[in-house]
Amino acid sequence: MKLVLEQLSVARGARPIIAGLSFTVAAGEAVLLTGPNGAGKTTLIRSIAGLLAPSEGRIRLEGASEEFDLAQYCHYVGHINALKASLTVAENLQFWGDYYADGQSPPRLGRAHLDRVLDRFNLDALADIATAYLSAGQKRRVGLARILMAKRPVWLLDEPTVSLDSDSAGIISGLINEHTADGGMAIVATHLPLALTSPRTLHLKPFHDMVTA
Repeated sequence: MKLVLEQLSVARGARPIIAGLSFTVAAGEAVLLTGPNGAGKTTLIRSIAGLLAPSEGRIRLEGASEEFDLAQYCHYVGHINALKASLTVAENLQFWGDYYADGQSPPRLGRAHLDRVLDRFNLDALADIATAYLSAGQKRRVGLARILMAKRPVWLLDEPTVSLDSDSAGIISGLINEHTADGGMAIVATHLPLALTSPRTLHLKPFHDMVTA
């Protein structure tokens, strides 16, 4: 598979954010999105995830079945952790496992799989605690853990290490490396260095800087 962006332009309201951007991500590659605030990192990731419609250009996943939309091949984790405060850690993750059971992943993965996910993110002791009582870093780990609740080839991670300590950031880096080693693709917006294996870097500039440069 290959993710292809061709002459992509995206605007928020009447304000251009991205203009004429083209790049590809091949199977086994990780791309780091860097650049100052307002450069369009979040906008780009949300566009690939299908949450924002481009004003021009095209995004496609070569080698994917036309039976599914591009979004169904993606894991998207944004700034919001997407957790229900009244549910326990395990219940939140099981919800996402059920939600992802869209024909590409096995319906309702069993408790053994859930336990493995909890273990990878050091969440075992918190499994039966409502997420309302977790710290910001713990909530972030739960929000990120859903990427292991179903196998999807494209990971779209927007500032994944926010609120994480160094050990937890290392877990995320390790998982991304495993994902790309298995042929997956990852696009990661970050202001901080990640311990990734040979990532490519795409540095974005604010649209007004490109216009006046």
